[in-house]
Order: sequence, then C-alpha cells, then structure tokens
Amino acid sequence: MSEKIDLKARLKENPFILAPMAGITDNAFRNFASEMSSSVVVSELVSASGLHYGSQQTLKLMKFEEMQRPVGIQLFGETPEIIAKGAKFVQEQGADFVDLNFGCPVNKVVKKGAGSAVLKDMVQLRDILRSVVAAIDIPLTIKIRTGWTFESRNAVEVCQVAHDEGVAWVAIHGRDRKQAYTGQADWDYIAEVKAKSKLPIIGNGDVLSAVGANKRLQETGVDGVMIGRGALKNPYIFQESLALYKGLSFDPEDRDYMKAFQRLRYYLERDCDERILKIQVRKFASWFSAGYPGSAKFRKSLFQTQTVDEAMDLVNDFYNSIKGVLQEDTSGDGFLMGGHG
Repeated sequence: MSEKIDLKARLKENPFILAPMAGITDNAFRNFASEMSSSVVVSELVSASGLHYGSQQTLKLMKFEEMQRPVGIQLFGETPEIIAKGAKFVQEQGADFVDLNFGCPVNKVVKKGAGSAVLKDMVQLRDILRSVVAAIDIPLTIKIRTGWTFESRNAVEVCQVAHDEGVAWVAIHGRDRKQAYTGQADWDYIAEVKAKSKLPIIGNGDVLSAVGANKRLQETGVDGVMIGRGALKNPYIFQESLALYKGLSFDPEDRDYMKAFQRLRYYLERDCDERILKIQVRKFASWFSAGYPGSAKFRKSLFQTQTVDEAMDLVNDFYNSIKGVLQEDTSGDGFLMGGHG
C-alpha cells in the first residue's frame, strides 16, 4: 500500500473523477482513465459477501495496478460486520481508500437491504460507517443518491452522519432511487447539500462535457465532479476538464480517437481473453463514436464483425474519417443513458 492519501488535497489538484460503473470500470478501463487524467479511480461494485466467501469473480473485480493510484474499491453489503470485514481485506490488498455504495438502485441489490436501501435507515447507515471506520486505517468515502424517493430526500442528514463518523467525502448522484437513471440529475439539490455539509461533496450526474463539468464545479461549490457516461463518449473529458480548471484552453478538434483507442485496446488485451476483448472493443468503440457523423451506421457495421482485427479495421477507418470534426451534443440521446454515472 502507498502512504495514506490526502483525498481532499487530491481534489484541489484535480477535481474530476471517473464514476464507478458496473461492467465498465474494470481494471483495464481504470488504467486507461488514469492515463487520461482522471484524478481518482474507483472500482465497479464489489460484493463484501463475495469477498467473505472467497469468490474468484469478486476478487477479479477488485484487481488494480499501481498506475491507478489513488484507487478505491467500492463495496456493498447487507451487514456492518460483513462490510467491515470486506473493507479490512481491501486495505490489506493495498487500495488507497474504501468506497461504500449506498446509491445502487438495482432491485437485486436493494431487496437485500444494500445499495440505496440503506438511505431509508439512518441507524443502519451509522452502524455500517462506524464498523468500517473502526476496521481500517485508510480513508472511507461513500456514494449515495439524493434519497430513496423525492419525498424522502435526506442527503443532508446522510452527510451529517458521514461527517460524524469520520467519512472523507460523500459523492452524490443527483437522482433519487425511484428515478433510477431517468429524468435529470438535480444539481440544485446537490448545491444545497454542499452548502449545508461539513465535509467534501462530489457531484455526479449528467456531466457530458468539460465545459459542463467546470460549470457544475463553479456553480454548485462542490469539491469535485464525478463523470460517468461523459467518459464513455469522450475519452479526453478528464484532460479537457482539467485544462479548463487550470485556466488553459483546449481544442476539441485535437482529439485523436484512434490514439486513445489504441491505448484502451492495449489495456484490454492484457486482461481479456479473445471473446471478451471482441465485446469490449465493439462496446467502447461504439460509445466513443456518439455524436459524430455516420456513427449509427458505424455501430451497426461494428456489431456485425466476427473478429477483433476486423473490428479494429472498421474502427480505424471511422476514426480517421472524423479527424477535425466536432462532436455533437448527445445529451438527449438514449444511446448513452444506460445505468451509468
């Protein structure tokens, strides 16, 4: 493990963070995002119960490499004891911090009393936080939603409990659990929570551009901005957001998608067998194409390819065809609206 990280200082240097996304922010993509200037990276959702029972698939989800630091492992679970044990294991494996998920809206998670279901029970929340903080020496962060429902939004209360129990920061997705990934993230509410909270707040939801990331940062006073789907559309979003934050300029026409994609492929090849590699190449190439002329036709052709080399030939041709072309705003397009950041 590296020496204990000062997460608050890290946010001041670079407040733009890759959001944890199930099925996406695996070891390969976290390596790539770190190279592309994400301030911090967090694993996809890891089951504390899976760690307790030694599940090899669960252990694979929390794999990370030195280049990702600072890196956090995101846990979810049903009981304070199991989560605390999982957090201790995460520390032993050398992660820089533990992140607890109190935001996942998926039924199979919440029906067990985990994810966003914890937001309904402040006593349970306090017990979990207290148990985990007592079990580890590295920082603890949490990710939440605005509440279980709009009528029961309680992020201010959650942040107070988190502060009292020694949590390092709270990341807030600006939707309640009932909304899942529909509607718009409520950044006005995130700003309200930030104004009333005593600990760093990370805002999350519907951030699809560098300009938008900096606007949210300035208008809400949050300490950081977590970017999910925006990084699936534009792999340069962290570099561009950081440039604006430092008062520098950037030109979207300078994006070299083929260069970026070759780096992502490099990391994918180290972690994936041929079958998974083909899936990942097609998936990420499709996302990166959003907003460019001919992207729908490109995606259709891409998913008809049979081999990685065939897919890469198509990717190369398409990305070369869009050099110097500006990417259109796709915020109203459902293509990138699957359950992500």
